[in-house]
Amino acid sequence: MDAAERHVPVMLERVVALLAPALARPGAVLVDATLGLGGHSEAFLTRFPEVRLIGFDRDPNALRLAGERLARYQSKDEQRLTLVHAVYDELPRALADLGVPAIDGILFDLGVSSMQLDEADRGFAYSQDAPLDMRMDPTRGITAAEIVNTYSAADLARILFQYGEEKFARRIADRIVRERAAEPFTNTARLSDLVRDAIPQAGKRTGGHPAKRTFQALRIEVNGELDVLRRALPAALGALALHGRIVVMSYHSLEDRITKQAFAPGTKSDVPDDLPVIPAGHEPYLKLLTRGAERPTAEEVAVNPRAASARVRAAERIREKGLVA
Repeated sequence: MDAAERHVPVMLERVVALLAPALARPGAVLVDATLGLGGHSEAFLTRFPEVRLIGFDRDPNALRLAGERLARYQSKDEQRLTLVHAVYDELPRALADLGVPAIDGILFDLGVSSMQLDEADRGFAYSQDAPLDMRMDPTRGITAAEIVNTYSAADLARILFQYGEEKFARRIADRIVRERAAEPFTNTARLSDLVRDAIPQAGKRTGGHPAKRTFQALRIEVNGELDVLRRALPAALGALALHGRIVVMSYHSLEDRITKQAFAPGTKSDVPDDLPVIPAGHEPYLKLLTRGAERPTAEEVAVNPRAASARVRAAERIREKGLVA
């Protein structure tokens, strides 16, 4: 299948509506910080003929497939698309290299992509046996197998609890350490079976597959996802032009909490609360565009089950930070 057949963009119409006002001017620059298979980017390039799009992805295979999907938006006379092999916290360096001083919109569609889930040999899916890898960029970094086979029981329990919100983190970690002494872990099926066996029967009655939380936690640790997001969001907010907009789509509470915390300071004045008047230039520089985190409709989830856990937050820069707008 090509990229268009493999990827159904999550909450596409809502994402487009949130970013559209920032893309109205000719030459507006939009960053897709998580290009994936290019579904959201394709919609923006189609609906906004004068937009320039910069697409980031750490996965070289995703960049290749998205590049093929979006090739028609490139010509000798018109360069509307720039693809960047980088993690999205590298945004400031990449924009500087491209000579882009500010951006009008940016989209983060976080988590693992449809392509990565569907390719069994990547090791993201607990329901398919594969090498225990989980790297979004398979050319660099530590694998899930290295983590499972070398981290202490305490460190394994910590990441399972913090990143997977796994109640039985210590039981699972202790079982991993005991089992790896006999034979190192190399594949997903063995780890998935171990997690299922380590969790008490009562703990398996809700929450989906018993290994879901463990695999999520390992994937986050392998790719440094939360630390990357903590660095990337302030950088993205700092890169927004006046009236530029940011949309963040997350898939679990940890990502959503980080997003909420990153937006919060910009929505408040930077002077003491007891001042009777806020001096010019010290007003909030961000305006929230969503009330809390918006969720997909039941109709969309029925069509695209992977949208079920999506949460969208968005904000607009309403003044230049530190300057009178």
